[in-house]
Amino acid sequence: MKFNPRAGLDVSSVLDRRGGGVFRGGRGVAVGGGGLALLGLIAYILFNILTGGSASSVLGNLGQGQSANNTQLATECKTGQDANEKLDCAVVADIDSIQRYWATTLPSLGARYASAPTVWYTDGTQTACGAASSGMGPFYCPADKTVYIDLSFYQDLQTKFGAQGGLFADAYVLAHEYGHHVQDLLGTTARVKPGDSGPTSGSVRLELQADCYAGVWANHATTVPDASGQPLITEISQDDINRALDTAGRIGDDYIQTNLGNGRVNQSQFTHGTSAQRQRWFMAGYRSGDPRICNTFGTNNL
Repeated sequence: MKFNPRAGLDVSSVLDRRGGGVFRGGRGVAVGGGGLALLGLIAYILFNILTGGSASSVLGNLGQGQSANNTQLATECKTGQDANEKLDCAVVADIDSIQRYWATTLPSLGARYASAPTVWYTDGTQTACGAASSGMGPFYCPADKTVYIDLSFYQDLQTKFGAQGGLFADAYVLAHEYGHHVQDLLGTTARVKPGDSGPTSGSVRLELQADCYAGVWANHATTVPDASGQPLITEISQDDINRALDTAGRIGDDYIQTNLGNGRVNQSQFTHGTSAQRQRWFMAGYRSGDPRICNTFGTNNL
């Protein structure tokens, strides 16, 4: 994956909470939209989320004692060349590209796109969905329409999940989360009962659709422009696609239960779909480039 060295970056969609005002306690964790964190018992086992607290806390976009400072980010991440050299800037470029794509595409699906910020944090943070820890992985909170990520998750994908990783695999993770934002804006999220699980559950359909939406963005990524009209991304190779598929395979319900859980597959606890399903729906979006192909709620063939 290569970024256009001459493209301009916009850091305004990032709220950088790292290094100060970090939330380090609390027992109640509520995650909206699914993300890569698994809901229910599997999440508690695999991501070390503490149970037993309230999950209904509405705290606003910034919790007490938290602050977001983009000054250094704005200084370091100005061009696509910066994105080619620094992970933080690559993530900024990913967010720019994903949001610019959906801003021009969503009206054709009958909704207006509203920009969603991405909060970068360390260890834990407060959200309008409750207290969150980095162990949950990236997620989208519909209550404040915000994506949350501890960037150390990218390293965790390689060290804990055994994924190959890479810049495009990182971008796939973010594109999946912004797929949840698109679902929220289209009203799809509201169709799914929180905590729903099972191989054909609404939760699984929601996650597979987000994977498909990520693939749709990937199809168009090299044509999405910056504010001046220059493409943000100049190259996505077959190796990049393979790495995204490898990541999707490492976060399927069956893979996680078998390799990071108790070794047994329990379909009743599925919330994201199998590895094969996640890979298949990403490729469906990538090959077609058409978000209308991502109707996981209208098929029995997941």
